[in-house]
Amino acid sequence: MRLHLPIVTLASATLAACAVGPDYRRPEVALTSSYVNGDVVAGAPATPDTWWRGFNDPVLDRVVERALSQNLDLAQVRARVDQARAAARHAGAALAPNVGLNASAGRIHQSLETPVGGIAQAFGAPRTYHDYSVGAQASWELDLFGGLRRGREAALAEAQAAEIAAGGAHLTIAAETADSYLALRGLQARLAVAVQQEETQAKLVELIRQRAEQGISADRELQRAIGELEGVRASIPPIRAAIDAQLNRLDILMAAPAGTYRDELTSAATLPTPPRPSGSLTPADLLRRRPDVVAAERRLGASNARIGVAVANYYPHFSLSGLLGFSSVSTDRLFSDSAVQTAGIAGLRWRLFDFGRVDAEVAIAKGREAEALAAYRATALRATEDVENALSRLLESGNEAAALERQIAALERARAQTLSAYQAGVLSLIEVLDIDRQLLAASDRLAAAKANTARASVASFRALGGGWNGAEALTSAALQE
Repeated sequence: MRLHLPIVTLASATLAACAVGPDYRRPEVALTSSYVNGDVVAGAPATPDTWWRGFNDPVLDRVVERALSQNLDLAQVRARVDQARAAARHAGAALAPNVGLNASAGRIHQSLETPVGGIAQAFGAPRTYHDYSVGAQASWELDLFGGLRRGREAALAEAQAAEIAAGGAHLTIAAETADSYLALRGLQARLAVAVQQEETQAKLVELIRQRAEQGISADRELQRAIGELEGVRASIPPIRAAIDAQLNRLDILMAAPAGTYRDELTSAATLPTPPRPSGSLTPADLLRRRPDVVAAERRLGASNARIGVAVANYYPHFSLSGLLGFSSVSTDRLFSDSAVQTAGIAGLRWRLFDFGRVDAEVAIAKGREAEALAAYRATALRATEDVENALSRLLESGNEAAALERQIAALERARAQTLSAYQAGVLSLIEVLDIDRQLLAASDRLAAAKANTARASVASFRALGGGWNGAEALTSAALQE
């Protein structure tokens, strides 16, 4: 025993440095060198994790921060992070010896109708006796081929993926809340446009009614103007319904019953000016900036380590276990020398005749790694698509709003001139109503374009990774336990 123990220890130390299965290396993903609309991004350091404050809207700040502290989807994500951390600790604990303490006390009354009872009676042994025992047991599986270490590596990568996914969920909830808030402000601006146009049309109807009563205008002109007024009024209810939907959506994001914060958000406010997103102009940096991409990469690392766990089943598993304790029929002699009992066991478990199943398990693990690799690359490509689409929306929505502002300015001048000409009898009512329709449509589109520009700014922050700090997530102290 004295000869074999150093040999086993030396062999364990030698093999501890290696582990079966492939070592993980992050794969390369071919991306373009720059964004098509990269000029929209401010060439500045990454935006802090409170990027929504760049809109300079105190109500938006309050709504987003309330959602981040109360949202129930985030509560579920945090619970999953706790589970993944615990699983990583459990996998790490498998590498250490398992030590337990056992103690028992019992009273035994032996049946005389059994072989044991009959023999005891023949030799004069008592039929009833007490049994007391106390001791410690220890067991340790020697991780000679690295299967347990690969399991710990996989669990740690999965815990990191959960941690990073939580950061992604934080970014998603903030972005969805800001988007819903800006959509609400856009709808309220559109409602104000429609109400203002309703007032303008009502004044025109009153003017025509007076002219009809004086015999200057025909009744058909009055009826046509009334029809246009009712058409404007008909456009208002759908906008109000959409406003209600956004108010309810914001309540749910803030983990409150629908209608809770309605009074706080019902009063219309000016649509905030969107800030330019900031961050890296290199698409390859998305592999480190986007939580969903980094989480997919960590899941790939976990799948790679699971191959080693499966391959380890080709090799024998060795374990050591031991027992040191005391056992006696009397408490007076329980801790005496004669009551000492010890045991030492060396175990071997080897699936020597089960390699067909091991082959299948390895093939399954490799297939899952291939699936995770494809998912990682697809996630990276979709990330670039998100960025390009968001930046394009941000640029083109701004261009649309600028053009609409110029159109509205021209239509307002034309409307004033046309109304004067109608009152002078030079032009027909149709000319006035046609410009009113154009003005309403352009004003409505302008309100929508401004809201879309602000929402595209939010989408750009989200697509670029927001303020998520990948380095902090990957070096979280909780994951190193």
